[in-house]
Amino acid sequence: MDKIKLLSDLGTAIARHRADHKLSTVAVAGKAGRSRTVLHKLEHGQDVTVSSLLAILAAMGLCITLEKAGMPTLADMQRRFAEEDGDGDAGDESGGHAA
Repeated sequence: MDKIKLLSDLGTAIARHRADHKLSTVAVAGKAGRSRTVLHKLEHGQDVTVSSLLAILAAMGLCITLEKAGMPTLADMQRRFAEEDGDGDAGDESGGHAA
């Protein structure tokens, strides 16, 4: 598995694991004690609480391992800044108001 450096990477990895192991969203969310909405947010790279993340991982039989990340690659940086540009906030110094 590739290293997870972005929320979208984490979401993709969780969704892939769930699908590969034929785990339904209802089953995982129920076992984790969370709503399907929380699982959906996580799988789509959106913020969830750390406790929800850990509960969902535990429900799927997974855990987190920490390791030194090293320097990001050019592709990592392009993906990161592309995601920031997608939310409408990056690079907009005017605060979102027309001049």
